[in-house]
Amino acid sequence: MALDKTFDPAAIEAKWYSHWETNGLFRPERPDATPYTIVNPPPNVTGSLHIGHALDNTLQDVVIRYERLRGKDALWVVGTDHAGIATQMVVERQMEARHDKRTNYSREAFVDKVWEWKHESGGTITCQLRRLGCSMDWSREQFTMDPHFTRAVVKVFVDLYNKGLIYRDKRLVNWDPKLKTAISDLEVETREIKGGFWHFKYPLADGVKRDDGLDYIEVATTRPETMLADMCVAVNADDPRYASVIDKEIVQPLTGRRFRIVADEHADPELGSGAVKITPGHDFNDFEVGKRAGIKPADMLNMFDAEALVVQAADGLIPEKYLGLDRFVVRDMIVADMKAAGMLIPHMTKDKDGEPVEVDAEPRTIQTPFGDRGGVVIEPWLTDQWYVNAAELSKAPLEAVRSGAIEIVPKSWEKTFFNWMENIQPWCVSRQLWWGHRIPAWFADDGEIYVAETEEEAQALAGNKTLSRDEDVLDTWFSSALWPFATLGWPEDTTLVQRHYPNDLLVSGFDILFFWDARMMMMGQAMTGQNPWPRLYLHGLVRAPDGQKMSKSKGNVVDPLGLIDQYGADALRFFMAAMESQGRDIKMDERRVEGYRNFATKLWNAARFCESNGIAASTSIAAPKATSAVNKWIIGEVVETLGQLDQAMADLRFDAAANAIYHFVWDQFCDWYIELIKGNFDEETKAVAGWVLDQILVMLHPFMPFVTEELWGALGDRPHYPLITASWPDPQASVDAEAKAEVDWLIALIGNLRTAKNELGIAPGAKLEAYLPEPSAQTRGVIERNPGAIERIARLSAVRFEAAPAGAAMQIGAGDASLIVPLEGVIDIASEKARLAKALEVSQKEAKSLEGRLNNPSFVEKAKPEAVEKARADHAMHAAEAERLSAALARLG
Repeated sequence: MALDKTFDPAAIEAKWYSHWETNGLFRPERPDATPYTIVNPPPNVTGSLHIGHALDNTLQDVVIRYERLRGKDALWVVGTDHAGIATQMVVERQMEARHDKRTNYSREAFVDKVWEWKHESGGTITCQLRRLGCSMDWSREQFTMDPHFTRAVVKVFVDLYNKGLIYRDKRLVNWDPKLKTAISDLEVETREIKGGFWHFKYPLADGVKRDDGLDYIEVATTRPETMLADMCVAVNADDPRYASVIDKEIVQPLTGRRFRIVADEHADPELGSGAVKITPGHDFNDFEVGKRAGIKPADMLNMFDAEALVVQAADGLIPEKYLGLDRFVVRDMIVADMKAAGMLIPHMTKDKDGEPVEVDAEPRTIQTPFGDRGGVVIEPWLTDQWYVNAAELSKAPLEAVRSGAIEIVPKSWEKTFFNWMENIQPWCVSRQLWWGHRIPAWFADDGEIYVAETEEEAQALAGNKTLSRDEDVLDTWFSSALWPFATLGWPEDTTLVQRHYPNDLLVSGFDILFFWDARMMMMGQAMTGQNPWPRLYLHGLVRAPDGQKMSKSKGNVVDPLGLIDQYGADALRFFMAAMESQGRDIKMDERRVEGYRNFATKLWNAARFCESNGIAASTSIAAPKATSAVNKWIIGEVVETLGQLDQAMADLRFDAAANAIYHFVWDQFCDWYIELIKGNFDEETKAVAGWVLDQILVMLHPFMPFVTEELWGALGDRPHYPLITASWPDPQASVDAEAKAEVDWLIALIGNLRTAKNELGIAPGAKLEAYLPEPSAQTRGVIERNPGAIERIARLSAVRFEAAPAGAAMQIGAGDASLIVPLEGVIDIASEKARLAKALEVSQKEAKSLEGRLNNPSFVEKAKPEAVEKARADHAMHAAEAERLSAALARLG
């Protein structure tokens, strides 16, 4: 069929994606082929495609299409995560809009409603991944709460429990009072909040006084409300101010609670008063101090409920006036009450007139923890939770990375990995939600816990005891940690598990290295004895054009679907691959996306040109026989480009791979080869051009699947041989050095002559004569074999092998030759010299001025980064222009 005059991405994308998926081409039957497997980081079932997904999935699709073309049994596992907190929030918000709430239903009825939502609205992102062109095996789409996946999750929990690697413990957790659940350290985001630092007197009990005569200890806090659950005051054993009162008692002013002064290294004599109030049930550092002081976690006082409202402590000493109130309301009340009791030590500062004045608290900017989903201040809260012994499970992954059994790319991330894994804390895996994998544990009235895969098995372990099941569910990351093998049917010994586990590669954003990647390493080794994959590729973030992180609050979020609508999926994909440079962040640049749309259009037009000149699909994988230099040259360029592309893919250098095929298509094929063969379409040239175009479509397909598949089908009748399952190039040819030298000489001549004409203001189409008095035999041969190309493209009416006439001329280099082109009668030499000299003076002046600014430390350090960057760009532009103008003047002699 004839190609349309205009390239329209929208017209071909839906057509080809449907064709690929309907015909099972994302996972063709290849039982005897070498398997190759990747798994997608499962997006939340609540999600929609954002620019980070577009980068992550583009890179994976480039890899899987590349390996599929190389004949592998390529499997890209796809699925979504049940996203416990996020999904429950979505459904509860919908209920609130209808003046309904979760607690109006039984647990089972609410979970049914979540499943209803999932079936109706949970497929948004999978449709959007299709628009991006992701060639995933949708026939095996996974969900982390599919029945087979749930069986795997339960088995892992029970097995790890029986090995002593999962246990129940009372510890502090990050508690989200809005969502009323524990969350991971990794789900806490720190924000800078304006707050206060209050100083208070804590009286010594029984009339005791310090050596300096004071009858109190000064403590300071940013959270006065927590004093209602204080259990000791810590001082440093080497601090002489407090040596006489260690082990003496304090009487807390508001509760009347008596507690000891303890010696602990946590108290720094150089900070504040050197004394620290200790609330072990509501601060992570205080929890450790409390344990060292001999306070058991079970005896640590709690003063908050699940919504961070004040509740009575176990000793009953919290005054009733505070009970049932919000923590921040109580904070203000406590400051006022301590002040009224004479226990607030004011902070001295100055008013607007510079006069000394007392204020209640020292103003401070406080690093405050917020829940990344609930959006409220996190409260450290002492609860019973389930924990994984992450320190033990981390040993095998650490050894795998150290030994090279797992390669992290780029290697610079290894240090971060080691630092986190070597200092890893117990992993809290229980969540106080209704949506998720319910923990397979049953409690008896006598306090015993029975963990089993089914209630029947638990009951058998418990005998005649009455059991009640744990209400909590597992952290979403617990189940997604099993993704590389549970998606293949583990623990059943399936063919898929045997063939496709371990996987071959994981592509992931660096931001989930610890959320997901490290935990897959732990679970892979713990449950299968194997690493989940030998290579982990960590890419960067896509940032706004100014380098800032994208966020809805900043209004700088870029919608990838909008870019696809405007420029096509191929252009967006190519941008992502070309800009991905081993983990460095990518600055969003819509002009570059547009540029890659133009690249697809250039290829389209080149294919139309070939089609109109009788050039069609090749019938050979090997390169056709070639006799002409230009045909030998282009075959050699295919060989070199293929080598560069294969090496880049082996090194996971997506940018290098994309740029190799880009420059071959744009420069060698479109700009030079097509130009050089115009007017000479003999059968050899048609065969070679058709073969080269086929190689381009195959090599470019992983990056731009839609336009390449369309052109593949249009240029030849091969309905049963679609491009997506074609063969990777195998030219069975080598670079012809003589042909390469000849064509490179022509390209240099043409390029240099065009540059010179442009510098001197000579019309591009103007025909000139050139002189070459003493050509080498090789150069003479090139000129004599290519008179048509030299006249038609270089616009030289003749190249004379004799001395040039006297007068102004310009010299054009090509290989070992320096051709002389007379300019008398072509341009006004004097006027041109004057014009160039004036322009050179302006450019040199601008370059010098900008150089002065850039050499001024004050400007570089104080100016806005974008202003400095613009100054550098302007300086480079003017310096280059000055160099160009100098060369032009030199040509005129």
